[in-house]
Amino acid sequence: MTVKLHSSWLNHLAEEFDKEYMQKLKKFLEKEKASRKIIYPKGALIFNALNTTPLNKVNIVILGQDPYHGPGQAHGLCFSVPEGVKIPPSLVNIFKEQYQDLGITNNTGNLTPWAQQGVLLLNSVLTVEHARAASHQNQGWEQFTDQVISVISSQTEHVVFMLWGSYALRKGAHIDETKHLILKAPHPSPLSAQRGFFGCQHFSKANQYLSKHQKVPINWQL
Repeated sequence: MTVKLHSSWLNHLAEEFDKEYMQKLKKFLEKEKASRKIIYPKGALIFNALNTTPLNKVNIVILGQDPYHGPGQAHGLCFSVPEGVKIPPSLVNIFKEQYQDLGITNNTGNLTPWAQQGVLLLNSVLTVEHARAASHQNQGWEQFTDQVISVISSQTEHVVFMLWGSYALRKGAHIDETKHLILKAPHPSPLSAQRGFFGCQHFSKANQYLSKHQKVPINWQL
């Protein structure tokens, strides 16, 4: 695991890489690769979310679970896929809600422009084995991303956290609700989107909150 992390994050997270849990995680990943297992995303993109959205630029946080596990899908931003890759079902539903909420349509699944505007697209687990969803859970990534959320909570103000589904809601324990806005909804997957994700209006609510606190709203159009 090669760590190339934006300085804004490294200033607060450097000590994590020396801790026992992270050393165990590193050994686990090295063993997986030595076994010729295919791991997504490729090494240079594991920390893509943090490198594309520096700490001082974070205005919105969207939390995912773990990377897509199909070839060519994962590139280190939750829910996002590279240009030209078929849009996955959960992202299809995210776009449906954006259309209902804001009247916009998106034709690409590459969410990099959101990340560049300050939307941290953070998975709880940052790696996965090919064709095995959740295969790298409980190896240490959750502890690391809990710390990422704690850093955002303590070092910034007026950030919008979009917590979709029970998994993301549990991560919300690390957020200071007196300083930030937490928006909660069911997960956008086809299994649960009808239970309240559709109609949640998180995208307009987030922009209203940012404007209220003299921050630039997100242009969600891709």
